Amino acid sequence: MEPSSLFVCLMGMGTVFFGLICLIVLTMIMGKLVGGRAAPAAAAPAPVPAAAAAPEGNRQEIAAAVSAAIAEELGAGITGIRIVSMKKL
Repeated sequence: MEPSSLFVCLMGMGTVFFGLICLIVLTMIMGKLVGGRAAPAAAAPAPVPAAAAAPEGNRQEIAAAVSAAIAEELGAGITGIRIVSMKKL
């Protein structure tokens, strides 16, 4: 006797959901075991002062590299790209 396609589909979905539930439970157990022993977070370090502005020569090299990357991505010539401003994020 061959099982029906509905039975096979339900058994497959049941197996997948059972596996996912097992993974969730195991992850929660491991999180509690490992998280319980974690040391308390240290005090936040003092903020680092912003770096000095890049020298002009270095800025031109960065602009050239950015232009080349944009031109390559767009498939256009580098002469058609004009960078108006660059800001460090």
